[in-house]
Amino acid sequence: MSQKISHSGVVESILDGCVKVRIIQTSACAACKVASHCNAAESKVKIVDVFCCNSSDYSVGQDVTVWASKNVANRALLLGFGVPFLLLVCVLMIALRFVSEEGIAALIALGALVPYYFAIWLMRDRIQRHISFQIED
Repeated sequence: MSQKISHSGVVESILDGCVKVRIIQTSACAACKVASHCNAAESKVKIVDVFCCNSSDYSVGQDVTVWASKNVANRALLLGFGVPFLLLVCVLMIALRFVSEEGIAALIALGALVPYYFAIWLMRDRIQRHISFQIED
């Protein structure tokens, strides 16, 4: 099994060492012949930022392949979904012990996510060094 996740894309723009690459993320069955008649087949256009020191090697419109290791993907999923989910559930359980209204407890739990995502935003440069795509040579 491959230890990296890769997508083909096209360079959209290059600015200050950041190469913006447009990728089309498709579901597994998007290439099927009957995909146009099926709701399961979908594709989304996404722009990913690739920070590299040799951005002058690329040009707008160039076809490239971007990749990230499975460890990077797992780390991103943990920071984006795993930790917030655990935080939400834990704060909800604690709030339910102290507040009799379930709606207020739910709002408190949702409010607990604000400092978490603010901390993530503050540490975005540090996170960006550990969680990023690279361009395949």
